[in-house]
Amino acid sequence: MRAITTIPLLFLTLTSGGVMAQETDTSAGKELVTNNCTECHGTEVYTRAERRVKTRAGLSKQVQRCEQTLGLTWFEEDVENAAEFLNKSYYHFGK
Repeated sequence: MRAITTIPLLFLTLTSGGVMAQETDTSAGKELVTNNCTECHGTEVYTRAERRVKTRAGLSKQVQRCEQTLGLTWFEEDVENAAEFLNKSYYHFGK
């Protein structure tokens, strides 16, 4: 009987790490945006009235599209750091 209660507990322990949101580093995100994004466009793309990005998830997707278009080799955490910096600085979406 003990093994039956241990298995669900083990499952929750192993999966809870993936469920928890990873911490973002907005200072690293700012550096990535400054060194890569604002060389092609200024901040006006983030502040214009008719922005394409409408959600926080959409922001991450747009950052990833730009990263791939530029041929950068960012890790997923880099994309999220840049997206979170942009979100905190310009977009103000909830998570």
